[in-house]
Amino acid sequence: MPAVRTRFAVCFGLSLSVALTGLGALAAEPVPMAGDLSPLSAAEWSPRHAAHLLERAGFGGTPDEIAALAQRGPRDAVQHLVRFAGVTQSQSLSAPFDHSGIFDPGLDPFPAGRPATTDLARATGQALGIEVKPGGNRRMQPVVNQFFYWLRASRLEADRVAYWWANRMLTSPRPLQEKMALFWHGHFATNEDKVRDYRKMLKQLETFQRDGLGDFRSLIIAVAQDPAMLAFLDAGVNVKGAPNENFAREIMELFTMGVGHYTERDIREAARAFTGWNYDGLAFKVTPARHDAGPKTILGQTAPFDGVQVIDLILQQPVTGQFIATKLYRYFVRDEVSPALQVALGDALRKHQYQIAPFLEQLFLSRDFYAPRTMAARIKSPVELVISTYRKLGLTTVPGVPDFNEVTARLGQKLLAPPTVAGWAQGRAWITPGLLIERGNFVLDVVFPDITYIAQDRYPVVPSGNEIRSVHSQIRAGVDISTATKPVGRAGPGASAGMPGEPMALSNQLADRDEDFNTRYASYRGWQMAIERVKPIPRTVPRLDLSQLVAQAKLSDPLSVVLFFERRFLSVELSVAARRELAAFLEKELGTADIRAAATYSEEALRQLLHILLSRPEYQLG
Repeated sequence: MPAVRTRFAVCFGLSLSVALTGLGALAAEPVPMAGDLSPLSAAEWSPRHAAHLLERAGFGGTPDEIAALAQRGPRDAVQHLVRFAGVTQSQSLSAPFDHSGIFDPGLDPFPAGRPATTDLARATGQALGIEVKPGGNRRMQPVVNQFFYWLRASRLEADRVAYWWANRMLTSPRPLQEKMALFWHGHFATNEDKVRDYRKMLKQLETFQRDGLGDFRSLIIAVAQDPAMLAFLDAGVNVKGAPNENFAREIMELFTMGVGHYTERDIREAARAFTGWNYDGLAFKVTPARHDAGPKTILGQTAPFDGVQVIDLILQQPVTGQFIATKLYRYFVRDEVSPALQVALGDALRKHQYQIAPFLEQLFLSRDFYAPRTMAARIKSPVELVISTYRKLGLTTVPGVPDFNEVTARLGQKLLAPPTVAGWAQGRAWITPGLLIERGNFVLDVVFPDITYIAQDRYPVVPSGNEIRSVHSQIRAGVDISTATKPVGRAGPGASAGMPGEPMALSNQLADRDEDFNTRYASYRGWQMAIERVKPIPRTVPRLDLSQLVAQAKLSDPLSVVLFFERRFLSVELSVAARRELAAFLEKELGTADIRAAATYSEEALRQLLHILLSRPEYQLG
């Protein structure tokens, strides 16, 4: 489809800077609304407001969903999304994550690295539930294989967790529940690459889903005692006499107060309060012997504080309410927040006693939320872009082609893999000229699926993927392990060993280097073992029928089709000139202006039109 992309670039290119200003959304308001936290009146409510609410408090909606929400009026609509009013318990229940059964009890506790694993095996005769062989070559090979198995398997299973979550985002009758989980995932950012246990990541995600709209105090205590966070911020080395400041620093700097509202002494003293906190498997535990129970001076108060008491001290600071409320505001409303509005937002959150749901109700009912400078002026994150596209297309499952994890990673936001403890940057950071092209490529892959796609969850594309594939091809050809695992780029197999691809006698394979283990072979075997046990992600492609959508809408000419797609997918109105150009494109592709006459062959042209439309900068705003 390169021709389609060329036409997009030449005919429909739009200045990125214009798009990022909201395409006119900052126009003067007839009655000042920005910053006004008073409720929107029922008389001001409209389907456009309902669409905006669904976009921000969820992942967008179909025309039928928008119409149904519009009929409720503002208060009932907000209650429906925040309190799940009218959503039955049976509707709310979704299938729990379907585990592949990849975890073995011997894997816990998982060593910090391969050297720690082999050191443990040498010292004790076993590691990761695997005994060291009493004799022979590569006595510790099964142990090292098991180490790499879990690294691969946990990462692949985490990708399945991301798919499970994406499907919840797509189909849940409680979209705000998932939107809040996405917010907290970026706020309390942990990464499977360091945690190395998908079960801990899943447990944390389920906490966000269950408690994300509840009491912030309960949530932050749960996160502070969460095995994923404890592993991510090195709780195991935070002990009496040698406190580790990682968690104490992040809880003040990133999770509650922000930079400049604490001292370095506050961090050092708070780190002492969190000593002894750790986990056993998936359970939180405190080791009294490792906890510093002495007096500490934190935020101007002195006592033998423990971790929970430190959290309560932090929540007593007015700046904490402002920090959390402002971050929620920027996520759901808009980026610019005046100092006066920050104070008002903080006061509101504390008035609600740090309960998230009533605070969001106030935001979603406010005139500020529906102000012209708020609507259609927020850049969708990659996850929001992908899920909202599928919702507006009417899909009921996240397709496997294009791959959800690969697409969102290319766009800058892979679930369960935030880049740092600070999470993802928002707003304009989501868009560069290159990323805008990648967003268009995502749409291309939806409307014209890649038939050459190879699933990465079945194929080693990790940084050492080339080595793994090289080892695989040589061992399958009969090359001995020592030769097959020479680093890629070095001299290949010698003549006596046989070249890759040539069969080799078993006796030659046995004439191998004597060693305790072979790391590259273990990496290869670990991948094989993971593929054997991790369930595959279904590789379905989106089933679209745009011609049926157009026929059901009883559209008769190209301009009406453009308007139909615009209203279904975009939050920003196109210019008159842009509509005419898109209509002319569709008419040229169909060879006629009579949509009904082209009904039997219109699908291809409609898909090209949708690709062009959803590749535009306007579609990135919601």
